[in-house]
Amino acid sequence: QVQLMESGGGLVQAGGSLRLSCAASINIFEFNSMGWYRQTPGKQRDLVATINVGGVRNYAESVKSRFTISRDGAQKTIYLQMTGLEPEDTAVYYCNARILSREWWGQGIQVTVSS
Repeated sequence: QVQLMESGGGLVQAGGSLRLSCAASINIFEFNSMGWYRQTPGKQRDLVATINVGGVRNYAESVKSRFTISRDGAQKTIYLQMTGLEPEDTAVYYCNARILSREWWGQGIQVTVSS
C-alpha cells in the first residue's frame, strides 16, 4: 500500500520561504516520477514541479525561478523548497507519485501567503 504524507505547510508573508516534504511509504525510486501539484477552490489541480526517476525536473513556468524540487532516497522523501512566495501561491499543495498508469496522492497541505 503506497502512502504519501505531506508536511511543512503553513502561513507565511509574501517574499518568505517554506519547504514542503512528502514522505513515501516505499522506496521513492520505485516510482516513475513524483511531484507537487496545487489547487485553489473552484479550480483544477495544477502541476507545480515534478522529478522523474532519472532526476529530470520539470516546473510550472510561474514557479521556475522560485521553487526547487529535490529528493532524499534514504529518507524516502521529496521536497519542495519555495522562495519568494507570493499571495498567488496560496493553495492546497498535493504530493503525487506515479508508476506507469497508476498514481497516488497525498492528503494535501495548506500553504497561505499573506500580502
